[in-house]
Amino acid sequence: MSNSQATPESVQEMLPHGTMTMEEFLENDLEGYEHVKGELVPMAAAAIVHGEIGSNVHFLLTSHVRENKLGRLYIAETTFQLGDRVVKPDIAFVSTERLAKDKLKGYADAPDLAIEIVSPTDKHYDVTEKALAYLKAGTRLVWVIEPIMKTVTAYRSESDSTLLNYEDTLTGEDVIPGFSCPVAELFE
Repeated sequence: MSNSQATPESVQEMLPHGTMTMEEFLENDLEGYEHVKGELVPMAAAAIVHGEIGSNVHFLLTSHVRENKLGRLYIAETTFQLGDRVVKPDIAFVSTERLAKDKLKGYADAPDLAIEIVSPTDKHYDVTEKALAYLKAGTRLVWVIEPIMKTVTAYRSESDSTLLNYEDTLTGEDVIPGFSCPVAELFE
């Protein structure tokens, strides 16, 4: 039985001393939380701008991914395991050859592309740490979208990232071949 409607109070009742195993987390399908190193981390409530950007990105990517039969896109409710973390990226892409056979569970590994949209309550350190966790777990490309500055940071490795501004073009590189769009379109 899934506990996707758990309240913060009922979640705390389930936790022995504020911790939860990854298995318990996956069994309970706790909406609004990620699991990081044994701790439940509440996900920030999405502001309107967050939803608009997410919708734009999903729309732009979906047509290209489907038309070219490259794989699937997933929204924030889909879980991915990154070593000692279970995360729910705002948008994720998994290539055709890596699609899960069992669609009744979350992914046991990292997506090919993870997209995180920075929320007003996110700390820069935490967002960067999460991007690096994706890369360490095997994600090939991470886009961190910053709504206030209207930028996208594309991470390929710990030592290889590019900051794209409003006038630049965002590409899928070798992860989503052939995809490109002006960064400005993400924020319209």
